[in-house]
Amino acid sequence: MTKLFSLAHRVALATVSYSRCGCGGFGMFYAVRRGRKTGVFLTWNECRTQVDRFPAARFKKFATEDEAWAFVRSSVSPDGSEGQKNKHVQEPQAKANKRPRESLDKEEGEDAESCMKHVKRREFVVVYTDGCCSSNGRKRARAGIGVYWGPGHPLNVGIRLPGRQTNQRAEIHAACRAIKQAKAQNINKLVLYTDSMFTINGITNWVPGWKKNGWRTSTGKEVINKEDFVELDRLIQGMDIQWMHVPGHSGFIGNEEADRLAREGAKQSEG
Repeated sequence: MTKLFSLAHRVALATVSYSRCGCGGFGMFYAVRRGRKTGVFLTWNECRTQVDRFPAARFKKFATEDEAWAFVRSSVSPDGSEGQKNKHVQEPQAKANKRPRESLDKEEGEDAESCMKHVKRREFVVVYTDGCCSSNGRKRARAGIGVYWGPGHPLNVGIRLPGRQTNQRAEIHAACRAIKQAKAQNINKLVLYTDSMFTINGITNWVPGWKKNGWRTSTGKEVINKEDFVELDRLIQGMDIQWMHVPGHSGFIGNEEADRLAREGAKQSEG
């Protein structure tokens, strides 16, 4: 099951830039633990879209991205209830649904809980992927893939792309590597960030049509990256993936780290 979220129209970036000075100075981070879409948002309006009139919404404003994501990912206790620190006020559901928009505006992302007990659920795991290729399209091209799970994470990897050395293949196989790692860890819910709209469009929009056409394009031509998309399509089966686009080289730390790992991988010799 795949879902495409565009940066401009559907959802704000869930893991956005840390301040370039490292202190979160670009503004507040609005974390939604329970709402129409979970994640971290850059503006109150985007956050409000996810929680306004949503029963038992859970959201809060933070000064840093780390704190915001910690809130989103925090688990509930074994009996399905929140800890005392996050204890919510009980309120009839009908009353919560009728709460005026103005009250949400005033709260500005503060911890506004409505009613009913929270249901224990499995959270999505965030990962960033990137591919790079020096001298792309030339004889001496060197491509690498990078997968970034977080600071110091043992699954972070930067390796040389095997086979044909192109940027597009590197982007696809970076996503493949992340999904393989997730499956090995019994993770089946991913928010996968990539700066490659080619990869996102390919797997969410084009692959279904290509498969119906015998892996040929609408003009009858053979799909250039067929083997790569066949592999990606195989890997996503049984996975719930939210495909998120992040602009490359724009200061978003997850993307910058994935890019760094990919460049390190491109320097390695082919295995």
